[in-house]
Amino acid sequence: NYVQMFGSKEFWKATWNSIYFCILTVPLGIFLSLLTAVLLNAKIRAKAAFRAIYFLPMVVAPAAIAMVWKWIFNAEYGIINQVIGSRVNWLTNPKLVLPACAVVAVWSAVGYDAVLLLSGIQNISKSYYEAASLDGASKVEQFFKITLPMVSPTLFVVLIMRLMASLKVYDLIYMMVDQTNPALTSAQSLMYLFYRES
Repeated sequence: NYVQMFGSKEFWKATWNSIYFCILTVPLGIFLSLLTAVLLNAKIRAKAAFRAIYFLPMVVAPAAIAMVWKWIFNAEYGIINQVIGSRVNWLTNPKLVLPACAVVAVWSAVGYDAVLLLSGIQNISKSYYEAASLDGASKVEQFFKITLPMVSPTLFVVLIMRLMASLKVYDLIYMMVDQTNPALTSAQSLMYLFYRES
């Protein structure tokens, strides 16, 4: 079985797809989550409402998310193609199918990661920022010299969780890419391949 598996081109393609999916989702997802957390930590009105809105995709069923995004990415009547005024096959083009799935994965995870990072940011003592302001540090300097180092333990946890989620992605690809899709081999992850082979 192992000889057959390691000799299979489909196995190596699925392994690369899983790694590529991580490359697409993890850095962008972490960046957007941190940006969202910093913005939610600022003094804005209806902060609780914004938190709920950003967290909402995490509590929606993955099947519902996949169905909505399949409609958005539809080549004939999808919203994205209507906006750009072109007919792009997002989910059937082998080069675009995995990035399209990555967009959905990032969109659905940013809110959860942002809430975790926000809790880490809010645990930072305000005295650090007050001292930095008195020393003439700008907001950007405060972010890189206070916020980022102090939130790094939470950032590390979020990074590990996002890596694990990206490596074991299955349900999103299963629901967005049909069995008859010509781009299936360009989208299937290791978990999806294991499911098909089993």
